[in-house]
Amino acid sequence: MPDIVENSLMLIAAVEFSMGILGNVFIAVVNFMDWIKKRKIASIDLILTSLAISRICLLCIILLDCFILVLYPDIYTAGKQMRIIDFFWTLTNHLSVWFATCLSIFYFLKIANFFHPLFLWMKWRIGSVIPRILLGCLALSVFISLPVIDNLNDDFRGCVKAKWKRNLTLRCRVNKAQYASIKICLNLLTLFPLSVSLISFFLLIFSLWRHTRQMQLNTTGDPSIEAHVGAMKAIISFLLLFLVYYLAFLIATSSYFMPETELAVMIGELIALIYPSSHSFILILGNNKLKQASLRVLWKIKYILKRRHF
Repeated sequence: MPDIVENSLMLIAAVEFSMGILGNVFIAVVNFMDWIKKRKIASIDLILTSLAISRICLLCIILLDCFILVLYPDIYTAGKQMRIIDFFWTLTNHLSVWFATCLSIFYFLKIANFFHPLFLWMKWRIGSVIPRILLGCLALSVFISLPVIDNLNDDFRGCVKAKWKRNLTLRCRVNKAQYASIKICLNLLTLFPLSVSLISFFLLIFSLWRHTRQMQLNTTGDPSIEAHVGAMKAIISFLLLFLVYYLAFLIATSSYFMPETELAVMIGELIALIYPSSHSFILILGNNKLKQASLRVLWKIKYILKRRHF
């Protein structure tokens, strides 16, 4: 890639990374400080903190891969480093999706109004089982990520670099096809938690519809309606942003069959950074505690800048 293109792409990646780290670190720090202060943590805060940490790791992995592709492209030639990057990318990717799904389920159980015995039992139990559910998501994500380690042959990256060598053409096709197929299959597994989030979204819509019908009055300012709408915004934003992220993943994976591999991967990863970076700010605005904390921080920053100016 030309230097100007590389520098521009790296600058965009650095900006997206910085914004994502800022938002997710803020969520983790605010909830951790509240945990230390109260010596206990609410279920919603535990889910948000776990989600923020997983996205911090995902952002670091994506940015690291961008830097390696641009600054040290030959470091992947042996294949070992690529195994490590792909393992942690797959792990943090699945963790982020499963934790976001846990958040969708929690919103649904706490906000929706249904009177089915199973729903009421789940609503009563969800708070006590959240830590075990999150640990289960971690174990499942590690298990799903393990095939990535065995999938990469040592000469895979060499095949990507040595496209011009005719004696490697057939072997490289096999290596790249196996790599792409395994990666796509592993990421197709995220369709299950995404489906659960989508079901939660539609059930929240149905619950809101039933609630408004029962009210038969002016619903302006109704706390239940506001809670429904806030939860639906968080879920639908996650689904839409993850769709963009998934398309970016397909671009990055299919790039190994394109002439300009590094450029295609970089573009895919820049698009992928949008998902973990922007969704954190949506979650902050949708959570009263985080929103108030962010306003206090902004007020302090404004106060400090004003004092320095004068």
